[in-house]
Amino acid sequence: MKTVLKLSLAVLFLAPSSCAPNRPATQAGHPYPASWWTPVRDPHPPSWEILPQAAAPGEVILSKRNELGLLSNFAATPLVFHGKKFASVEGFWQATKYPENEKDPRMHYPGIHWPYTRAQVESMTAFEAKHAGDVGTTNMKTMGIDWVSFEGRHMVYRAPGESDFYKLIVQVMKEKLKQNPQVRDVLLRTGDLRLRPDHQPGPPSLKAWQYFDIWMSIRAEISKAP
Repeated sequence: MKTVLKLSLAVLFLAPSSCAPNRPATQAGHPYPASWWTPVRDPHPPSWEILPQAAAPGEVILSKRNELGLLSNFAATPLVFHGKKFASVEGFWQATKYPENEKDPRMHYPGIHWPYTRAQVESMTAFEAKHAGDVGTTNMKTMGIDWVSFEGRHMVYRAPGESDFYKLIVQVMKEKLKQNPQVRDVLLRTGDLRLRPDHQPGPPSLKAWQYFDIWMSIRAEISKAP
């Protein structure tokens, strides 16, 4: 199963298309790789996916089908945060739904099964981490809780605005950028393009889910830095 998953992800993150791009390589005098807009001619794309050709002028889709996929939470961009290693932002995110230790009230809740340890989820990327997180979401509903945790601190998971969970995810994404030079390079090369997600990220009120907006804020910060 893991072999099939890895092969599928390799195709999704890297698969090129032979079709001509629907955007010029230069917009507003700024050179951009034409491959970012190369149309995908897949008769059966995943139901969740927004394809590169959906971008309006001045926009680019953060598609997992090209190098912009490095900006996805799914990407295998390891980082160390608070002295602990995580395989991806997605692994970090989904692990917050899992018990931290034996004293965690989620660990021994009646009728709840955890197929992975928190550490195992932290070492996951892409859909493997997402699927592990789906189990965590189901368990949260069963337990009737609306919080996740990090270092013993409980945070409301789906709190709107700049919630504690949102601020935590921003910190993790900034560490991803600092510790993965290729991520910084790709982000800066997007210039002043409006970044758009390759999937429906949830309501705008849930700011932690708007990873494309977070990247644009980070891009503005580092663009001004010496």
